[in-house]
Amino acid sequence: MVYITGDTHGDISLFKNPKLRKLTEDDILLVCGDFGFLWDGSEKEKAAIEKLSKKKYTICFIDGAHENFEMLNSYRPYRFKGGTAHKISQNIFHLMRGEIFTLCGKTFFCMGGGESDDLEMRNEALTTWSDEMPNAQEMQNGAENLKDVDYKVDYIITHEPPALAKDFIRLHSNTQMKLSPVNTYLQELMKNVEYDHWYFGSLHIDLQISKKMTAVFNEIIKIR
Repeated sequence: MVYITGDTHGDISLFKNPKLRKLTEDDILLVCGDFGFLWDGSEKEKAAIEKLSKKKYTICFIDGAHENFEMLNSYRPYRFKGGTAHKISQNIFHLMRGEIFTLCGKTFFCMGGGESDDLEMRNEALTTWSDEMPNAQEMQNGAENLKDVDYKVDYIITHEPPALAKDFIRLHSNTQMKLSPVNTYLQELMKNVEYDHWYFGSLHIDLQISKKMTAVFNEIIKIR
């Protein structure tokens, strides 16, 4: 089975959730961005990766806005479940932007990346900020891969939401929401792609946006 959760930000304690103890080697945990365990290459971080590598289940993640992209891109592209990924360890995979994967018999279109809301307060030297947002080539790659499957997938997994979802949250919570080019791109996907459900993680909330769209953060959602 596939399980969906939100940003982990390098917090190993999140993997102590009792729900995850039941997962087996046949299960996949999919993180909707900001995985965070590839950030500074410290001994603590390496120990965390080693610990996660001993889990029975497979851990897949899309990138968010808080990643060390230089470190991520140092891994060679690897064919995984029908799409292109970075193989971090035997059971940890970074699902690259615009790729479609077949996980447990279901198809997943994945598009990581987003705009940092704290960019001005962060040190440019720590990561490659230009890589946070999907570029034109990655967006085109996504469009071409979707065309190849007649614009039909079972699930869409993104870090950022489509623009409509941000508008929904803004109207219902009176919270200011900044739109970026990736929100607009994803809005076009929403109009043109047939899918069963869409999950995204950037807003750090657990909220059902509609019958077909969910913002996920702390929850661990089982795909049926």
